Amino acid sequence: LTIPRQIHGKSATVYVVSASTYRPENSTIKLRPYARKWEDQVMLLVREVTVRRSNPPAGGADAPPECSVRHDVPAVIFSTGGYNRNFFHVMTDVIIPLYLTARQYDGRVQLLATDYEPKWIAKYKSILAALSAYPVIDMDSDEDAVRCFPSARVGLESHKELGIVPGLSRNGYTMTSFREFIRSAYSLQRPRAAPVSRSSGGRKPRLVLILRRNSRQLKNEADAIAAATEVGFDVVPAGPDDVSDLERFSAVVNSCDVLMGVHGAGLANMLFLPDNATVVQIIPWGDLKWPCRQSFGEPVAPMGLRYLEYEATADETTLNETYPRDHAVFTDPISVHRQGFDKVWNIFINGQHIILDIKRFRGFVEQLYRATTTENVG
Repeated sequence: LTIPRQIHGKSATVYVVSASTYRPENSTIKLRPYARKWEDQVMLLVREVTVRRSNPPAGGADAPPECSVRHDVPAVIFSTGGYNRNFFHVMTDVIIPLYLTARQYDGRVQLLATDYEPKWIAKYKSILAALSAYPVIDMDSDEDAVRCFPSARVGLESHKELGIVPGLSRNGYTMTSFREFIRSAYSLQRPRAAPVSRSSGGRKPRLVLILRRNSRQLKNEADAIAAATEVGFDVVPAGPDDVSDLERFSAVVNSCDVLMGVHGAGLANMLFLPDNATVVQIIPWGDLKWPCRQSFGEPVAPMGLRYLEYEATADETTLNETYPRDHAVFTDPISVHRQGFDKVWNIFINGQHIILDIKRFRGFVEQLYRATTTENVG
C-alpha cells in the first residue's frame, strides 16, 4: 500500500488526505507491516498500523494533525517483531522484503520500525545502512511527533521464503542481485568460488559446519569434524556464538567453499557464500525430505549455489532412545505426518538429535570433496 503523508508514530497512525480517492466505506485500513500474513499467531506479535483516509474541510474535526517534522524522502514502515530471533525468518520475512521495497530509492528513504528492538537494529545495521542513509526511526517511541513525508509505504513486498520471484519484482530484482547487495553491505571480498586443486599442495577447500545446541544437534560432531578433516577439508566449526556476530561470520562464510548443517535456520547463512559454493543440508529422520528441500534446497540454485543433501537413516537418530523400532515413527513416518504439524514438529523437528554413522558420512564427504576440487593445478 503506497500512500502520502502524515505519520503519528505513538498511535501508529498514517493519515492520508486525498479527495480523489476518498470513499467512506474504506476510510480506515488496519494492517500489520510484516510479511508472514498466513501465520495468524506470529502476526499477533506485530503492532497494528492504522491508515486513515479522509477529505475533511480545513480545520475540521477529522482533519489530520499538523506536521511537526517534515521529511523530503519517502517512508517505509516495517516491523522488527515476529520471528525476530530466527535468522531464516529475519531474512525471509524482513530483510529480503526490505530489499524488494526500499532498494529502489538508492538510500534516499526513511525506514520506520514498529516493535522496535535496539539489539535487532544493531545486529543488522550494515544491511539497514546500505538501504537507507538515515537512522531507523523507532516509530513506537516517537513521542508526539507527527512526521510528514511525500509518500509512504506501509508493509513490505514479499514473494516466497528465502527467495525472490523475478517476474513479480517491479524493479527486476533477483536473488543474484540481492546477494550482490549483501556482499557489498558486508564488504565481502569473494564473489565466486573456484574448485581447489587436489594436486597443488596449497589451499584446502574450506567447509563451515553449522552446529546446533538445542534440537537437531550433531551428537558426534567431533567425529564428523575429524572425518571431514581427514578427507581433506579445512573445517570451520560454527556454534551459536559464532553465527550471532554477522559482521565477522559473514566474512567467515564468504571464505568457505561449502556450508553444511542439520536442517535449521543456520543454513540461511548460505546468503554469504560466494557463487558456485555448495550447500549441504543434513536432513533428520522422519520423511522430511520434501519440507527440508522446500526451505533450504529450492532457494539454492537461484542464488548461484550448488545443493547436496545427506538424509539421516533410522540408525542415525536419537529417536531410537525414545521409541521401539517397530513404532510408526520408524515403520510409517508418513502416518505421523497425517496426525498434523504439531506432531511432526514435536517428534521429528524438535524431538530428535542426529548421531551420524561416521563410515557412511565419511563416504559422503569424500564425494563432496571430489565435487569441490579438481586434479588440475591452478
